[in-house]
Amino acid sequence: MGLLLGLLLLGHLTVVTYGLPILEAPESVTGPWKGDVNIPCTYSPLQGYTQVLVKWLVQRGSDPVTIFLRDSSGDHIQQAKYRGRLHVNHGVPGDVSLQLNTLEMDDRSHYMCEVTWHNPDGNQVVRDKIIELRVQKLSVSKPTVTTGSGYGFTVPQGMRISLQCQARGSPPISYVWYKEQINNQEPIKVAALSTLLFKPAVVANSGSYFCTAKGRVGSEQRSDIVKLVVKDSSKILKTKTEAPTTMQSPLEVNPSWSWTTEVDGYLGETSAGSGKGLPMFAIILIISLCCMVVFTMASIMLCRKTSQQAQPPYGCSRSGTQTWPQALFTIAKTWKQPKCPSTDAWIKKMWYMYTMEYYSAIKKMKFSHSQPHGWTLRAC
Repeated sequence: MGLLLGLLLLGHLTVVTYGLPILEAPESVTGPWKGDVNIPCTYSPLQGYTQVLVKWLVQRGSDPVTIFLRDSSGDHIQQAKYRGRLHVNHGVPGDVSLQLNTLEMDDRSHYMCEVTWHNPDGNQVVRDKIIELRVQKLSVSKPTVTTGSGYGFTVPQGMRISLQCQARGSPPISYVWYKEQINNQEPIKVAALSTLLFKPAVVANSGSYFCTAKGRVGSEQRSDIVKLVVKDSSKILKTKTEAPTTMQSPLEVNPSWSWTTEVDGYLGETSAGSGKGLPMFAIILIISLCCMVVFTMASIMLCRKTSQQAQPPYGCSRSGTQTWPQALFTIAKTWKQPKCPSTDAWIKKMWYMYTMEYYSAIKKMKFSHSQPHGWTLRAC
């Protein structure tokens, strides 16, 4: 019976112990002077337990003082000294860690993280943890050099790239960038910032760089040397263009007719090689155009010369007399033998109109005057 009661009591204690939220926090945290520090305080959310209150207190003398309060109305910073420097995590459930910025030496103390929940029975459950905060003047660590480019330290010409020097320690930390010289000469100082920016990078920027970092405490620290390589994009493109792409052909082509194409970087300039003649199709085309021009000019001159050779008017004979049927026969004969289509059409139209008007006038004269007068009709 006693053994059974002992097992029941142990099971009840286990349920009570593991059924309540448990705060987790380290015993002490060390932060850099003039730097930022995060004081962890977390718990695992449990079903049925609702967080209703979060407090952060600091030990001042014998009594702790509340510096931060989170309730249903929001977040409240209780001490003016911490306004603008204190922040408590709110985004992750179960994480109520304290972020303290710009640490001063008098921030060293014991901090208490206190969380209050409502359990399923409606009662309040309170848990707290005490963490010691230590503030030290930390010397600068050895700086590291990184780059935000996906190319690493080898980039194409014209790209925007930056080298970043980073070190840990008590701020402020001053950074200086140097570039190594050849023949064991002294390095050249190129910048006094944590970021060395090239906008854009050129081939002349290639070389070996390093940075130094110095803080309020400790000696100056120097980074490892990094080698920056800026490649000439035009040479890369030309190398790709000059890849062997020869083809065998049974036909032999005259070298004087061939064209050469050179790609100059991004310009893409195409030029003919020196001493190279025109291709055969261009020569044939030029000769054809010249022949067409000469033929056209000769045709025009021939048409003009033919039109200037005036013939006797239609209906007129060599002797100057002609009848109406003979005139029509002459017109029809002329129509069947065109010299120049465009010029002859115009000439025939004009002579036809003139002939018709002429013989119309002759007919009128026949009816209006008497034949016995002895008039002789002359067409020309």
